[in-house]
Amino acid sequence: MSDASRLLLVVNRAAGSAGDDAVEAAVRVLRAGADVEVVATGSAAELDAAVAGRDGRRLVVLGGDGSVHAVVRALDRAGALDPAEAVGIVARGTGNDLARTLGLPLDPEEGAAAVLAGRPRPLDLLDDDAGGLVVNAVHAGVGARAGAQADRLKERLGAAAYPVGAALAGVSNPGWPLRVEVDGRVATHPTQGWAADGTCDVLMLGVCTGRSIGGGTPLAPQAEPDDGLADVVVSVATGPVARAAFATALTGGDHVDRPDVLVLRGRRVSVTGGPVDLDADGEVEEGVPARTWRVRRHGWSVLVPPPR
Repeated sequence: MSDASRLLLVVNRAAGSAGDDAVEAAVRVLRAGADVEVVATGSAAELDAAVAGRDGRRLVVLGGDGSVHAVVRALDRAGALDPAEAVGIVARGTGNDLARTLGLPLDPEEGAAAVLAGRPRPLDLLDDDAGGLVVNAVHAGVGARAGAQADRLKERLGAAAYPVGAALAGVSNPGWPLRVEVDGRVATHPTQGWAADGTCDVLMLGVCTGRSIGGGTPLAPQAEPDDGLADVVVSVATGPVARAAFATALTGGDHVDRPDVLVLRGRRVSVTGGPVDLDADGEVEEGVPARTWRVRRHGWSVLVPPPR
């Protein structure tokens, strides 16, 4: 059992956050209530070493969804991903979408205070058939292309990089002939008559336990991160006008009411018919021919502020 009075703060050196003022501010607050060791990591091997050498300290991640994803994968590789051992998150990424879903503060000092006062909340994970996992959301198609564009724009545009990337990607990508199955059944719209069966081009597929991607874009606005089900969002808005309308509706979460969008919920989701790009917690994988995700209910837990 980890010791809540002894913390290991993991900072992602590769993301450029190790030397900024957020680390100093978070450490100052954390050290007011705990014994804190800080480790900056820049590779999977360094993360594995940090996890192995934590010596009973509770892990706290300072970073965004990608950093949290990396730490959870390291814990999983070590066989140490235990919902009884809650992870702390001090949000410091570009998007911080998991933190937004959980209601965690986005200010580093407030985030550190919330870690000290937090209570464990069990959360679901998505395991995939390629050995990966997802802590917030994975999406395929134009959203993943947008993520790739956003990565190139982050330094200049910050949180605005994702919507700009989405606009650039949407202009040049008409869709992919994907077959989407949820719990063994082809994703079929109950009233509009279309199905994601490989004959209908899909603009975007989302498989989500969290509610947003790209810094607050509500892809799955009704998702609950701990109910044992993934929210599956399928858009076939592939015409030029439909793509633009979908993108506009997506910013406010109104896309789920469109006739060319289907929202389902399930425990097992498969996509075939690629290659298509995937974005899992901000990490883009290009040219994936097929992938299956399964919900691991309450596979880990995060410290969240106590209810008021």
